[in-house]
Amino acid sequence: MKYSKSYLIHLQFLGFRFSGWQKQTNARTLHEMVDKSLSYVFEHLDFKTLGIGRTDAKVSANSFYMQLFVNEVLEESNFMNSLNSNLSADFRGVSIKEVAVSFNIIQAAKIKEYHYYFSFGDKNHPFSAPFIIGLLVELDIDNMIKGAKLFEGEHYFHKYCTKPSADTIFKRTIDSCEIVENDILTANFFPAKSYVLKVRGKGFLRYQIRLMMATLFEVGKGNLDLQFIETSLKEDNDQLFLRNIAPSSGLQLFDIELIL
Repeated sequence: MKYSKSYLIHLQFLGFRFSGWQKQTNARTLHEMVDKSLSYVFEHLDFKTLGIGRTDAKVSANSFYMQLFVNEVLEESNFMNSLNSNLSADFRGVSIKEVAVSFNIIQAAKIKEYHYYFSFGDKNHPFSAPFIIGLLVELDIDNMIKGAKLFEGEHYFHKYCTKPSADTIFKRTIDSCEIVENDILTANFFPAKSYVLKVRGKGFLRYQIRLMMATLFEVGKGNLDLQFIETSLKEDNDQLFLRNIAPSSGLQLFDIELIL
């Protein structure tokens, strides 16, 4: 079906209760809940939505974009008020902007920044569970900081991807990758000290960030060394993906720079 109008909607969501963005059979998904809310806003189903990408189960987004196709002109302020009134507390509509119907949110150039929040040592307060992963071991954080920097630049990420297709491109560029103390997410029930892995680039493979984080955890535990990371990123790596993957709830799509 062809639509006469197209809008870009900026969203935020807490993904802890959902099985990711993409609609699935017998699963509670973010896309499904957004479309359900829109059906109440419009009081009809004559619309179409596309997300800027997929997210894993329990992954949250501080910044996410969705393209809405409709056959009516939206009064933007009233629409956003109605949208937020119908969305559950897990979601927040931030802004709306009209774009050309020919605009394709999936193919548009973009730079994404992911964050992975973690702590180690003592058991975290249960209220922290949707946001931060707590490891009950001591970690060599200085070595992990060195390891994170090794992911920067152009590398071959065969080992940091699961279930690739025949067309998957493994040669990717990471613009920046660092571990720093967390001063972004704070709450009185958070641990006194926590950390965040920040990764920025144009595109990432399935589970790539979580596989990178799991590898850095193993470096922090002393089970892997920095040479392992260097070797794993070379063109002649063994191309066998890593099986140890970090939990999903610590991951957050923090920012998207969308080039219109």
